[in-house]
Amino acid sequence: MTYTIEVNSPEETEAFAIKLAEKLEPGDILTLEGGLGAGKTTFTKGLAKGLGIKKMVNSPTFTILKQYSGNLELNHFDVYRLEHSDEDIGFDELFASEAVSVVEWAQFIEEYLPSERLEITIERLSEESRSIRLQAVGHRYETLCKELMP
Repeated sequence: MTYTIEVNSPEETEAFAIKLAEKLEPGDILTLEGGLGAGKTTFTKGLAKGLGIKKMVNSPTFTILKQYSGNLELNHFDVYRLEHSDEDIGFDELFASEAVSVVEWAQFIEEYLPSERLEITIERLSEESRSIRLQAVGHRYETLCKELMP
């Protein structure tokens, strides 16, 4: 099932991500797609706030993975640099952990992703407006989306 919400500012993007974070459980997997400047980092910052993470969150573009501690642990992946690579940095172990995982550019590691996950796509509609589409893959995420969406 697919759910869509429109937001009209970075603050609304962050607020929606905080609301989502409050419903996340240990081990949840979220993929995050969207073009450059779509708001992926803003969304992830909101998730981190909602998870009680105090540390500044930024994109792990050059390091592939950043880990943060809060009420729940957060693994923030940016796997863009793994396109055309067979490198496995221990995805199975990381995805099996109690941390919430957010994976940007997930299509580049499709073979390592768990079969159940929440696929999030952010599309830029205008300078400020974004469409956030949630695709629930699996019962857990279907339930989460039904609780989250009005």
